[in-house]
Amino acid sequence: MLQTLAHYGTHIFLPLVVALVFYPNRWKTAFFIMLSCILIDIDHVLATPIFNPNRCSINYHPLHSYWAIGVYFLMLVFKKTRLLGIGLLIHIIADLVDCSFM
Repeated sequence: MLQTLAHYGTHIFLPLVVALVFYPNRWKTAFFIMLSCILIDIDHVLATPIFNPNRCSINYHPLHSYWAIGVYFLMLVFKKTRLLGIGLLIHIIADLVDCSFM
């Protein structure tokens, strides 16, 4: 229960806080862009089984790999990709929270 709350709380509330604090004039747009980054979980369909509650997704799935995480950090440099980079890194943080419970 605590793991689920921490995981989904990070997925939802951390982007909301970032949007409200750093993008107050366009917080709704910023929030939904960052929230949409949950779509990187599409790479889970490449795994067998698709969902395994005892598997850490960091460096297991392609869009959760260390290389991909490096790209997400690079996205922070450019203004046009910054919100996506922040959202993707928040997603990785949420998954790291999951991994810490294992």
